[in-house]
Amino acid sequence: MRGKMLWFNEVKDLGFILTDEGERLSVLGDGFAGGKRPEGRCAHLAVSFEIAENGGDRQAENVVLVDEAAPRRARMRGRGGRR
Repeated sequence: MRGKMLWFNEVKDLGFILTDEGERLSVLGDGFAGGKRPEGRCAHLAVSFEIAENGGDRQAENVVLVDEAAPRRARMRGRGGRR
């Protein structure tokens, strides 16, 4: 599945993800694949993950931060100034 990070608290080792379907899932620090947790501000970072059931609660597991290429800027046409 895919979604976006809402936040991750490095001290508490806990965060939340908003899925593309609108569901809010918790994620623990050990839920990140390869131990690669987000550092600093991480709101709106794209992630892919799996959903696991844990005692009736749904959590994100095997979370991977996804590199999204920055959109290309429009090309300037003309010189845009006085001639």
